[in-house]
Amino acid sequence: MLRIAVPNKGSLSGPAAEMLHEAGYRQRKDPKELVLVDPDNQVEFFFLRPRDIAVYVGSGRLDVGITGRDLLLDSHSNAEEVLALGFGGSTFRFARPEGVDVKDVQGLEGLRIATSYTGLVEQHLADHGVKATVTKLDGAVETAVQLGVADVIADVVETGTSLRNAGLEVFGEPILVSDAVVIRPKGAGEDPAVDQFLRRLQGVLVARRYVLMDYDIRAENVGAAVALTPGLESPTVSPLHTEGWVAVRAMVLRKEAQRIMDDLWGIGARAILVTNIHACRL
Repeated sequence: MLRIAVPNKGSLSGPAAEMLHEAGYRQRKDPKELVLVDPDNQVEFFFLRPRDIAVYVGSGRLDVGITGRDLLLDSHSNAEEVLALGFGGSTFRFARPEGVDVKDVQGLEGLRIATSYTGLVEQHLADHGVKATVTKLDGAVETAVQLGVADVIADVVETGTSLRNAGLEVFGEPILVSDAVVIRPKGAGEDPAVDQFLRRLQGVLVARRYVLMDYDIRAENVGAAVALTPGLESPTVSPLHTEGWVAVRAMVLRKEAQRIMDDLWGIGARAILVTNIHACRL
């Protein structure tokens, strides 16, 4: 039975559960439930702290897990990213008090840095040949400078509002752009169960990005129409009962669907329909 780690709380928990549900897996009804067996899919879910998931997966105790890229890299565990899931996006950056003259990572030499992600920060400093004191704090780190614990901080930045409220401003290049990812132990061999799990999640990602578009068009305009809707491989073109007309079906990017419909109408396409894709295998 495939053993999968899932975030039990936090910003990754809800979207992860929704994606797994779309992929056809059973989900827990009680948020206090720590283990859920899905016998129909031969899967066992373990609901863990997002920060611990990389450690469990890296140890080989669990086959795969869903966590943040930042948490994976911070853990230095023996696990690796195998699939980005397109949610839980965040940017990890340094922030300084207003008026402090630090412009980039080189300017951190000899300073004190407070963060909840010591492994990630220490690796970033080492990569740039910078020596600084890194202090680990759990929870909000915005007050570390005000309380004299640190000269600058390193933290997840979304809108930047909380940093500005604490009198801080970001500087330098981002340390990391993070996302929710699927991870598995490094060097793990081929596993049909893991491959099936990844195919299901990939199917959800495609279904979220694409829609199915159907339309009718005169045969002499098919070339121009297909140029607008090439599909993933090639569109399906079928003759209609009305002579000289064909029906075309193709997958198109959801975000471009309205523009493509306008363009198709402009070259004579009619009966243009857009349908959501609930599941797929490509």
